Amino acid sequence: MIGCSGHFEKVPFEVFKEGIATREDDAQFSKRMREMYDVLKLPMRATDGSAGYDFYSPFDFCIQPGESVVVPTGIRAVIPESAVLLCVPRSGSGFKYGIKLANSVGVIDADFYNPATGSEGHILLRLMNHDHSEPVSFSEGDGFAQGIIVPYVTMPEYDNEQCGVYGVKQRAGGFGSTDNANPEFFERDNTPQKKRKLWFKQKK
Repeated sequence: MIGCSGHFEKVPFEVFKEGIATREDDAQFSKRMREMYDVLKLPMRATDGSAGYDFYSPFDFCIQPGESVVVPTGIRAVIPESAVLLCVPRSGSGFKYGIKLANSVGVIDADFYNPATGSEGHILLRLMNHDHSEPVSFSEGDGFAQGIIVPYVTMPEYDNEQCGVYGVKQRAGGFGSTDNANPEFFERDNTPQKKRKLWFKQKK
């Protein structure tokens, strides 16, 4: 089995609280946030042969037909370079009940969690009851999604050429932040000896 360096961990409690406080629930639910956080399970594989790391619900929730629910997992991932975390519903939920992710597949890049830029990396998953005629319920602690760590390849020469034309942006936020990243542009040295060497432009 091929392995790589990386791990899952809980986000800080305040980050979890911020993500979960948007839910419309009573005061009693709010008081339970700390308890939910304390017993939150880290993602794990069910068997030695499982590709996916199961994500567990931090609370009870129900998805009405045709509606969706955002689940703040309380989890972030430290992902090695040249790997990506792909999040999908668990097979049983999708096959039996038609549960899908709103964006089909959640793509968690290695720089989604980046303390240097303030990106906390909190993984939030929006589940949809897409084609089921009845509400679908999950209980606290139920596995509801899975994450699969997949290696990928890039095209360095092509990327370097594009750096010289468009610059490279550094992620500075969460979901959708690559569209609005801070412009930390790279420059290319066009001398023959250092044609492919890149570096950050110094801030003034």
